[in-house]
Amino acid sequence: MCGRYVLRSGPRRWREQFDAASTDVVEWRPRYNLAPSQYAPVLRLLDGQRRIDLLRWGLLPAWAKDEQFAYRTVNARCETVATLPAFRAAMRARRCVVPADGFYEWQLQPDGKSKQPYFIDRRDGRMLAFAGLWESWKPPGGGDALLSFTIITTPASRWMAPLHERMPALLDAQGVEAWLQPAQPAQQLQALLHPAPEDALQARPVSRAVGNPRNDGPELLQAAVS
Repeated sequence: MCGRYVLRSGPRRWREQFDAASTDVVEWRPRYNLAPSQYAPVLRLLDGQRRIDLLRWGLLPAWAKDEQFAYRTVNARCETVATLPAFRAAMRARRCVVPADGFYEWQLQPDGKSKQPYFIDRRDGRMLAFAGLWESWKPPGGGDALLSFTIITTPASRWMAPLHERMPALLDAQGVEAWLQPAQPAQQLQALLHPAPEDALQARPVSRAVGNPRNDGPELLQAAVS
């Protein structure tokens, strides 16, 4: 799964790496512990242009009765994303890309109880591009539409497997282009959802303070203290 991630980079870097034509986000406080229900930048293709906006993490399909549904849709598994009711409409028509500088996973320790968090990012220093979906939901009682997103996960690569059994679906530049195109056949979309190359990522143990989403500073990336 992917339940926490880091986005230190700001709007200028988002626009440059993802060739985004526009964004209303002009300032961004570096985030070291983005968590479900929080807002984060998401890249979408709207009216033929790439645009970055802030959406809330946890997908709310149009038919959801209330916002609590979003706690069940933080992630979407690649094996079922095209068939489960919560995701299938968005998979066909509302795909997005979620920029990140890295993400956290927790490795179960030999005692079978404690877990050690690891920070995972690209070896080449570039940003990660998570494959995602987005939706627009209107509260039953009226009010403004709420835009939300989910991050798609895949089975872990061989490299990742010792840390966790799953990982975010990561897109390269060509994958981003294909994922955002509205007319992509389902088979081609599914082929994009695979583990990262074995040599693409690196991991290091970090502070257990990351387990509390109220902690959100650069000290979270410091080496774990044994």
